[in-house]
Amino acid sequence: MQILTFTIAGQPCAIESRSVIEVLPLVPARPIPLMPDYVRGIFTYRGRLVPLIDLGRRFAGGNGAAVAGRERLSTRVIVVEFLAPGEGTTESVRLGLIAENVVSIRSADNADSSIPALELGHAPFLGRLLRLGGETVQMIVVDRLLPRDLLTGLFPAAAKTDDGPQEELRAP
Repeated sequence: MQILTFTIAGQPCAIESRSVIEVLPLVPARPIPLMPDYVRGIFTYRGRLVPLIDLGRRFAGGNGAAVAGRERLSTRVIVVEFLAPGEGTTESVRLGLIAENVVSIRSADNADSSIPALELGHAPFLGRLLRLGGETVQMIVVDRLLPRDLLTGLFPAAAKTDDGPQEELRAP
């Protein structure tokens, strides 16, 4: 498996390269009202509106101020594409992910060791830990970055199934 490595709040992380479409310089985003702080907004990518997710704020888990303002010359947007999980659809969705030091594509097959992903309800996007060349790298599961209700709200077409009527989402 090939992975794209980068850092989030100074910590080495990676995603599978098969989901990566392109790496861009940091782009301006139009804010979307009433979104979680890690949804920076939307930007236009090749004629499509794409949500922009700040990985530092997502990792902060509601304490986004702790990692805000860390934009550097090395800050990039990783454009990824995936199928919305569990929807039985062929509709793919795209996200822009803000990360620092988007460094390289590496082979995870050369990992010295691996620790399986923890099943954390509040952080389902955290995958397994890999030991690569003297550093421990946190894998991120791209299709689990957004909570289901947010994913459905941002991509209503991807939420359609052939299993009958959709449940209406309501605020608690």
